[in-house]
Amino acid sequence: MFDLGALRHPIIQAPMAGGPSTPELAAAVSSAGGLGFLAAGYRTAQDVRRDIQETRKLTPEPFGLNLFHLSHRDVDSARVAAYAEELAADEQRRGVTVGEPRFDDDELEAKLELVAELGIPVVSFTFGCPTADQVERLHDSDAAVWVTVTDEQEGRAAAGAGADALIAQGIEAGGHRGSFEDADGHGELSLLPLLRLLARATDRPLVASGGIADGPGVAAALVAGAQAVQIGTGFMLAREAATAAAHRDALAQPRPTAVTRAFTGRRARGIVNTFMREHSAGAPPAYPHVHYLTAPLRAAARAAGDGEGVNLWAGEAHQLAQDQPAAELVRRFSDDARAALERARARLDG
Repeated sequence: MFDLGALRHPIIQAPMAGGPSTPELAAAVSSAGGLGFLAAGYRTAQDVRRDIQETRKLTPEPFGLNLFHLSHRDVDSARVAAYAEELAADEQRRGVTVGEPRFDDDELEAKLELVAELGIPVVSFTFGCPTADQVERLHDSDAAVWVTVTDEQEGRAAAGAGADALIAQGIEAGGHRGSFEDADGHGELSLLPLLRLLARATDRPLVASGGIADGPGVAAALVAGAQAVQIGTGFMLAREAATAAAHRDALAQPRPTAVTRAFTGRRARGIVNTFMREHSAGAPPAYPHVHYLTAPLRAAARAAGDGEGVNLWAGEAHQLAQDQPAAELVRRFSDDARAALERARARLDG
């Protein structure tokens, strides 16, 4: 089974569903001595199979696969319908019709079968905790199981289900909150206190995620108890990432981020833009229903290169992202972390 401590560099590329993640990015990070990840979210099982096959053509090194773990929950249909009406002006502006709100589980079972068939060494989960039976199935195929958690209770639950490591996602992180329950005020700890609380609550190895986009940030997370760090926004400008041009432009600007439900109905952090300002107040907690509702609008804005109408997912430290090959980023994160630790040791030694 995959040993997190065996990584040459404690750098893990976050799975960024919906665009930026590519086989080329995952392969480059793994080949450089970190751990690359493929994002299975929003992709069919057959698409994921092709991504895995392509990644294996590019690198002999291990890489991970991230799965959504969604549970069906009742949503307020009236609020979803009202939100659809609120988007009428956007429909007219974009020349498209909103999508049909619905629930699906992102083909979880088919993707679990794919993991067993193809022998993926590391499988991570977000949005929920796999059952003990699902963890056992993955262990039977020699896959290590990591679970994204945002508070102590989730950490204990994931450890109890048999998770091999916990991805501690601080509120600073870009993209969707990985909380088991998507409730306002829940799972909103900053990374540093989250790491310290999880270190007390469980003996599982911790992977730090949220607001880390340079070497000193890596060093801080390692000192706080993480065995490795997971970086998303810091890889979004990498040459191998499929980040849209408008998104790349926004990442380099000194723009604030905020957590919103406007794009998908689930809390997610992105760079503040017009769509977020106009629709955050009216967006209901309904995922993935709102995701499907707004998908045509976002696709039209993306095709037009209009960053004001798309989800610009980004962490709080997005301005630290660098436009470099992914392998260079892995080495720079590691080297700069080592230098930061040496500086800190010198200060402690007086």
